[in-house]
Amino acid sequence: MSDKWDALKQILAASSKEAEEMYYAPLRYPLKTSAINLEVVRFSSQGSSTLGILFDATHGRRFLAFTLEDAYREQKLKHETRIPKGRYQVKLRKEGGFNKQYIGKFGTEFHRGMLHVQDVPNFSYILIHCGNTKEDTSGCLLVGDQSHENVTKDGFIGSSVTAYRRIYPMIAESLSNGGTVQITYIDHDDV
Repeated sequence: MSDKWDALKQILAASSKEAEEMYYAPLRYPLKTSAINLEVVRFSSQGSSTLGILFDATHGRRFLAFTLEDAYREQKLKHETRIPKGRYQVKLRKEGGFNKQYIGKFGTEFHRGMLHVQDVPNFSYILIHCGNTKEDTSGCLLVGDQSHENVTKDGFIGSSVTAYRRIYPMIAESLSNGGTVQITYIDHDDV
């Protein structure tokens, strides 16, 4: 267990300065960037939620946001189980209720489609979106700029829309320009 925590401490220490410098800056890549690699490092699965950190691992490792997901479960319970660890493709989903809702919320200048995690075994329509608590996710990945512990109470992430507005453009721009986006879920929560 200490090896996992030591690795997580290294990740956090390496990214803390960059996180402070870029906290309010929009994330952008030159249009020539064809691939983005994202990482979700899960560090606490307690009760009914999992907390993690989303990194841009394309060129080194940069902090993007805190994350909240459903809890780990050995047996999938619909709408209450996080997806399995592993690497998945992300694409834009331009149909469905969430897409319509986000067009209304953010406008067509900003919103180009939902960030859709592809080919997750036994799951469908896994998205990366705004939200604060386990009630806002059904296996999806929520992003936020603040995180509260999930040991003595339900997990919570705050300033979700702010985080989403900051990280969404670089991902959507890459996908819209024919680039690829992969997301890797890494378990450091000993479940």
